[in-house]
Amino acid sequence: MKMSINRRQISRRSILAGATALGLTGTLAACGGSDDKSSGESSGPVKLTYWSWAPNMEKVAAIWNKKNPDITVTVSKQASGGEIVSKLITAKKAGNAPDLIQVEYQSLPTLVSNDVLADITKYAGDTKSQFAEGLWGMVTLGTDALYAIPQDAGPLMFYYREDLFTKHGLTVPKTWTEFAETARAAKKAAPDAYLTTFSANDPGLFAGLSQQAGGKWWTVDPSGKWTVGIDDAATQQVAEFWGGLVQEGVIDNQPMYTPAWNNALNKGTHLAWVSAVWAPGVLVSSAPDTKGKWRMAPLPQWKSGENVTGSWGGSSTGVSTDSKHAEAAAKFATWLNTDPEALAALVKEVAIYPAATKGQSGDVLTTPEFFSNQADFYTTAGEIAATTAAAAWGPNVNTAYITFQDAFGKATKAKKETRFDSALATVQSKTFSDMKKQGFEVTEA
Repeated sequence: MKMSINRRQISRRSILAGATALGLTGTLAACGGSDDKSSGESSGPVKLTYWSWAPNMEKVAAIWNKKNPDITVTVSKQASGGEIVSKLITAKKAGNAPDLIQVEYQSLPTLVSNDVLADITKYAGDTKSQFAEGLWGMVTLGTDALYAIPQDAGPLMFYYREDLFTKHGLTVPKTWTEFAETARAAKKAAPDAYLTTFSANDPGLFAGLSQQAGGKWWTVDPSGKWTVGIDDAATQQVAEFWGGLVQEGVIDNQPMYTPAWNNALNKGTHLAWVSAVWAPGVLVSSAPDTKGKWRMAPLPQWKSGENVTGSWGGSSTGVSTDSKHAEAAAKFATWLNTDPEALAALVKEVAIYPAATKGQSGDVLTTPEFFSNQADFYTTAGEIAATTAAAAWGPNVNTAYITFQDAFGKATKAKKETRFDSALATVQSKTFSDMKKQGFEVTEA
């Protein structure tokens, strides 16, 4: 047991390496402030605050509060993305971070490196068994610690217009080689259309595709040294693949979420979309005239016979190191993301796709209205979700994402494969330099 505890402390130091440069105390970071505070759990009623951006989360918390009058949870609505991360770091410095936090998976290392999130391993029990291995890896960061309980998942899938694929005699691709062939066939059959687009305005999709290919953008060793490997062989393969198709002219280069993109989906000049499990909700508003014309399939694979996907989005529930009631907070976080009634409420009220395996099936997950022709939508989605590769996030994801949008935005407009290669190198270089500037011990892959 002593060896296990020591390993966990070393792992925590690894993630927190560079904390001194961020204005934190190294000794405090290594020990984990929450362990000291949790010993002061009150025997009386406990009141917890939960920062979350998810709509209707207070309705789910109300179910808990009714059943647990001694531990009440108040949801405080917050913005998502970088805004909540910055606000949490500021709150931590002031010593008043909330008890519970909704955290996107890619933000976990940033919050851990700023000592915002507590290690709740000793409160987790057998929680691990209720999640796919890849998803669980996202909240442990590859260590023996546990920094959050997975809440929702965003496994990548391939969406396509079944009617147009039939009309043009196109085959649903099972490999990326077949995907390229389908893109060429689609362009030949419908010269004014594209199979899909490569968009540079949301780095999350590219990150998920890189994960599927085996990319490890950030890694950290037991001594605390980080390695930035955004420009690794797996990610180069992804960048060159998409850059080549854009240069060839068989894949569009327009950004997602614009009026033009919506129109392309709605009018059928984009025949497919590589997206995540939440895509049906986007199609409702972006392509309202296409209801019942879409189908979903597993993501194409790099090698025939493989079965792995990446993820795009998703979040978790963590406990802050400022919480004086860490055990009670962890109890709620576990209930929220594993209890059948809570999972059903998350689906119904919050409209998420649960990370817990048992929440990915059942009557509460009704077939999306846009996929009325695919009754097994969620059965297939659950099978795909189980194959999610673990992401390798680092403490400065925001820097990498901002750089990606600029560098790949220019490369996409240029329609040159070589520009995609150089864009990836730029993201690598600026991410590495930023970590070095922050004081992390870091090297490049």
